[in-house]
Amino acid sequence: MHRLPVRNAALALAALTALAALTGCGSSTSDAAGAGATTGGRGYGTVTVFAAASLTESFGTLGRRFEAAHPGASVTFSFAASSTLAQQIVNGAPADVFASASRKNMDQVVAAGEAADPTPFASNMLEIAVPSDNPAKITTLGDLARPGVKVAVCQPQVPCGAVAQAVLGKAKLTVHPVTLGQDVKAVLTAVRTGEVDAGLVYVTDVRAASGKVTGIEIAKEANASTAYPIAVTTHGHNPAAARAFVDFVLSDAGRATLVAAGFNPP
Repeated sequence: MHRLPVRNAALALAALTALAALTGCGSSTSDAAGAGATTGGRGYGTVTVFAAASLTESFGTLGRRFEAAHPGASVTFSFAASSTLAQQIVNGAPADVFASASRKNMDQVVAAGEAADPTPFASNMLEIAVPSDNPAKITTLGDLARPGVKVAVCQPQVPCGAVAQAVLGKAKLTVHPVTLGQDVKAVLTAVRTGEVDAGLVYVTDVRAASGKVTGIEIAKEANASTAYPIAVTTHGHNPAAARAFVDFVLSDAGRATLVAAGFNPP
C-alpha cells in the first residue's frame, strides 16, 4: 500500500483539523446569529404584534420607528377586533405581543395563561362619523334614532360595539343598526362608502380618515371610553424583542405618537 511521507501526512492532518475548526466556527456563528435575533442583541429579529384594529395607523408608525431605533428588528402586525385576536391567541396563534382595545379581552388571554402583567397604555372615546357631505344632516347623537337614518356600529362582542352600547344606553336612545361591523374599520368603511348615514367609531379612527369622513363630537357626559392594555405573550417566539417593543410603546416617544393620533392617556 502507498504511504505518505511523514511530513506530508502531518500537513494533511493539520489541514483537516483546520477545515474542521472552520466548519465548527461557521456553525457556531450561525447559531449565534439566530440567538441574537431573540436575545435583544444587535439583531432583534421579527416580533409579531396582534393589535386592535383601531391601532392600525398609530402602531404602523410606532412599528417603523421601532425598526429604525433597533437595527435588525422587523415588526409584523395582525390588526383585527380585540375579541377576535384574543380568541386566536388562546387557540395558539403565534403572537409575541397583544395590544387590546379592552381590558375584558386582555383578561381573557391572561386567564388562559397566554399573557401576564398587562400595562394600560392609552384610552379612547367614541365619535359619530358621517360621510363628508353628511346627507342625513346628522348633528347630534339623538339624530341616530331618527326614522330612516341608517346607522352602523360594531358587533356587540367587539370593544367598539360594547362602548357604543354604553353610549346609547346613557343617552337612553334606541337605535337599530343596519350594519354590525366585525371591527371599527368595517364601520368606518360603511360610512366612507355611503352605505350608511352614520357610524359610531373611535375618535382616532375619524382622525385617521380625515378628509374621507366628518366627525361629530359626542358630549362628554354621554360618551364612554375604553382602556387599551398591552402585554408580552407567554408563548411567543421572540420574548426579548417583544419586551423591547412593549417598552417602546410605553416610552415617552410612544405615548407622544399615540396622543398625536388622538388617543387619551390610560
